[in-house]
Amino acid sequence: MFVKIIQKFVFAFTLLLLTNSSFAANLLVMGDSLSAAYNLRQQDGWVSLLKNQLNQSHPNINVINASVSGETTQGGLSRFPALLEQYQPEWVVLELGANDALRGYPLNQTKDNLKNMVEQSQNLDAKVLLIGNQIPQNYGKRYTKMFFELYKDVADQYQIAYLPFMLQNVALNKELMQNDGLHPNKAGQPIVLENILPYLQPLLDEK
Repeated sequence: MFVKIIQKFVFAFTLLLLTNSSFAANLLVMGDSLSAAYNLRQQDGWVSLLKNQLNQSHPNINVINASVSGETTQGGLSRFPALLEQYQPEWVVLELGANDALRGYPLNQTKDNLKNMVEQSQNLDAKVLLIGNQIPQNYGKRYTKMFFELYKDVADQYQIAYLPFMLQNVALNKELMQNDGLHPNKAGQPIVLENILPYLQPLLDEK
């Protein structure tokens, strides 16, 4: 009798877990130091702030931050298939490429890597938000212009959501940036999230 009760309890608990997991959905953030809370506590970065906000508005969404400081599109691409297989995300936020440009990598390679990740995401029927970036003008006017525009080219080709610049109203404000002039400080992180949400929110509400 006792064994049957235990079996029924285990069955009910397993069914509950399966039911809850069926309603859970994963959002994968694939970025570099701008999304990895560089030089900050993880809880102060914009991705953690997003998690906190979604816990209230979309409690069924799990936010996975796979961002790595210093990451390039090539590095991201090499990790991407395993992450997709592990998490099966319904949404993917791609924020990569700045380190490619800062290292002077060929922009065609950067574009191809981003396109590859977008295609892999779409093959899983995941909705993609592509986040663009800008680099300092001292890299040359032509190179910086081509770098900025490559994101729009990718977004247009695959018809995905696209945010041109996540550091709008942050990058040129010294009170919101770290001393390196490249990364937002703690005070700048909520504004970064404010920049991202209008592009991400519609994707979340479509599901």
